[in-house]
Amino acid sequence: MSRIRLILIPPSAALPASCLTLDAQGRVLTRGVVELGGPAPEQMRTVAVVPGADVLIRWLALPPGSPAQVAATALHLLRDDLAAPADRLSAALGPVPAPGQRRLVAVVGRSLLQTWGDYLSSLGLKADVMIPDSLILPEPAEEGGLTAAVFGADLALRGKEMAFSLQPDLAEAVVAGRTLERIGRADEIERLLTVAALNPPINLLAGAGRRIEADRRGWRRAAVMAAVLIVSPLILTLAAAGHDDWRARDAKSQAEAAARRAFPDIPPAADAVAEATRRLSTAPPPGGPTAAAAALFAAVESVEGAELDSLTAEQDGVRATVTYAAYQDLDALQQAMAAKGMSLTDESTVDDQGKVVSEVRVGGA
Repeated sequence: MSRIRLILIPPSAALPASCLTLDAQGRVLTRGVVELGGPAPEQMRTVAVVPGADVLIRWLALPPGSPAQVAATALHLLRDDLAAPADRLSAALGPVPAPGQRRLVAVVGRSLLQTWGDYLSSLGLKADVMIPDSLILPEPAEEGGLTAAVFGADLALRGKEMAFSLQPDLAEAVVAGRTLERIGRADEIERLLTVAALNPPINLLAGAGRRIEADRRGWRRAAVMAAVLIVSPLILTLAAAGHDDWRARDAKSQAEAAARRAFPDIPPAADAVAEATRRLSTAPPPGGPTAAAAALFAAVESVEGAELDSLTAEQDGVRATVTYAAYQDLDALQQAMAAKGMSLTDESTVDDQGKVVSEVRVGGA
């Protein structure tokens, strides 16, 4: 066996990915990170560990059959626990168990597999194997117990025929009195990762087939399912909350990446989204002062009782004084300007004899 690259996909595309290089016996040769814009990595077998919060993991009693038949049966059995139709999901199967035992099944959205694949492609990598982080952990020795370890922003938990990941602050509610064995030492987590890289418990890509290649739509994260694992009645709400938080974090990272693409000179330590918003709002409006004035006149006319008191064209945009009846009228003015591709920034607002007067600036949207 040649060398193996083990890479941990981070919770956000804006973060670097931790990476280990292993030899055929699982000894760690190098430790580091892979980042966008870095040198092209050497090609080798790549095992990716993905966030387990976005993978439904179950053990099911399944009949014998071809992999495709067994996977279809698994999706049918789990139909009440899935938030997307079967044709948008991929079911990967663990090793064939001994007679009478249940088989490991992992279900993930095809578009999410695509997202992870696109992220790796942006780093110059292609995964041969994808494993959810919760399956890296060993089953606990104590009956009814759980093992736990932190991967990225989530806590992975593993029990007897049970594996899932969630936000660390939700663990207490989910554990519900179970014995919890935490694995916190970096060398022990590294050892578990190398064991999984040499002998993967499951490969999420095995259930994807050719359809993933046929459905490539570029870099986007579209998680089509929540982690609806029946551990306790509370887990449904907790898993959905954790998933929403993950999507919010990713949306924020994508907004930051877009801001830095638009303005490459934004300092690394600055809040890219806030700075980009500031620059756009102070940029000259599209079409120049004449277009801005026309748009503002139209916006004022559309709001009953609003009046344009003054208008001045300046280098960084158009400034104006607007009078209107109620504070919510400013929202209506801003929406009308946004429809024209322009922003309306409130720089000062005062009450004046039952009216509201605002100094505003028209800029780019």
